[in-house]
Amino acid sequence: MGGRWYANCRFWRRSGRVRGATGSGYGLSRRGHNAGYGGSATCSPLEDMDEQRIREAAERVARSVGMEVVDVEWKVGKSRFLRVYIDKPEGISHKDCETVSNQLSVILDVEDLVPGPPYILEVSSPGLDRKLTKPAEFQRFAGRLARITMQEPVENQKFFEGRLAGFADGKVQIELKGRVIALPVEGIRKANLVVEF
Repeated sequence: MGGRWYANCRFWRRSGRVRGATGSGYGLSRRGHNAGYGGSATCSPLEDMDEQRIREAAERVARSVGMEVVDVEWKVGKSRFLRVYIDKPEGISHKDCETVSNQLSVILDVEDLVPGPPYILEVSSPGLDRKLTKPAEFQRFAGRLARITMQEPVENQKFFEGRLAGFADGKVQIELKGRVIALPVEGIRKANLVVEF
């Protein structure tokens, strides 16, 4: 990947003070309670929270340090997770994750954007098999292998795996067996890059 560093940093908050390193990040917990990993976690909407405000806060922080927010996920298991994926053209470092996490955690607490029990804020790179959600991403990764699942069939199929050929007129261009198929972006259920070795 040309030396790109895909870091994965996890941060906990406890009474607003760093308690020490743990795993690949720094240990903090929120509202005076220890918040740790345990059990399975499932993705769900940002229920009982203002999803738009959380995304806007994350994007504001990321932009201020020259990065972008790729996605925001809320996972609930034995612990509650707020996971923010960030990226920039040259790749994400551990320091980038730490910077965004430190700044975003302050905003989340001051504005009380994640009410309720303690939660874990995790700031991470999108990974090698990153999700693709924005038109600009399909253009940026032209030439890369991708998997795309549609909500409705296009040319009698819903699943496509091929090389991205850009984005035009509201449609993702993907090359399959020597020809290019145009997939309406609003009809995409899921899309992600495929790791190649």
